[in-house]
Amino acid sequence: MGRYYILAIIVIILDQGTKWIVDKKMELYESIPIIENFFYLTSHRNKGAAWGILQGHMTFFYIITVIVIIGIIYYMQKHAKDNKLLAISLSLLLGGAIGNFIDRLVRKEVVDFLDFIIINYDFPIFNVADSALTIGVFLILIATFLDEKKAKKGKQLS
Repeated sequence: MGRYYILAIIVIILDQGTKWIVDKKMELYESIPIIENFFYLTSHRNKGAAWGILQGHMTFFYIITVIVIIGIIYYMQKHAKDNKLLAISLSLLLGGAIGNFIDRLVRKEVVDFLDFIIINYDFPIFNVADSALTIGVFLILIATFLDEKKAKKGKQLS
């Protein structure tokens, strides 16, 4: 299980490192085109959750995040020992949750900077922690699907 916690630490380091660079090197709302009309680095701050919902409810986020982190660690220890995909998924979730939690504790807001325009839609600006959370959820869905498929196959063989 230790290597999966290392993956979470790597996510936290990448997340906090990139946020530190954006915070120190870019002005708030500054936008640097990487691929014109598609991908920009845009210095943005979010005092809420995804898509800016629940702005300014930091106490709520502190409580929920601590509960989520405890739940992820418990689930990793209890259910992910024999399932690599689930362990990786939970590691990404853990790293992402802690990465944004650090911002909320230290800065009282989350630093976002990855800004994509997809087919004329300006997708909400996000960060490395958000990416890890999204990928982690997607991988959990795949792991769940594979486990259900395996369980059905086992029932058919019985």
